[in-house]
Amino acid sequence: MPAIAFPDIMPTGRSYSPGSYPKNEFRALNGVTTFLQYGNRRSESDLSLDFANITDQRTAEILGNYEQQSVGDNWVTFTALDGLAGAGSELAAYLGETISGLRWRYAEPPEVRSVVPGRSSVTVKMKGYLDAEGALPTLPPEKKCETDEGPYV
Repeated sequence: MPAIAFPDIMPTGRSYSPGSYPKNEFRALNGVTTFLQYGNRRSESDLSLDFANITDQRTAEILGNYEQQSVGDNWVTFTALDGLAGAGSELAAYLGETISGLRWRYAEPPEVRSVVPGRSSVTVKMKGYLDAEGALPTLPPEKKCETDEGPYV
């Protein structure tokens, strides 16, 4: 499950939604509502990146990145040179999901609109997923955890 770096292309527009914590709502017959939260980490963040009037070569780089990420269980990373460009360090930590540990994957194929010959505008929609690998604590192989039913490795 390797990380795939997004091409070094600065977006002309960006929108972000930080996702939510997994929870259920229970409503009693008398109208009382209780919320049960199932975890302490957000999931399913949304990031939309717009690239206006970029060259067809740069468009092909984005499409190639989509193809790379779509094979296997790969995910996409961003840096200050691409999807995080122009964001302050505090905001970039959220946009890159370095705080939550979410992994960006394409929510859908990139949308390409031809503007003039040799130029296109592209919209990329990403979704941040919490992978089981990053969500569960791991024990080193030499450590054992005792339970009522015996040792757990």
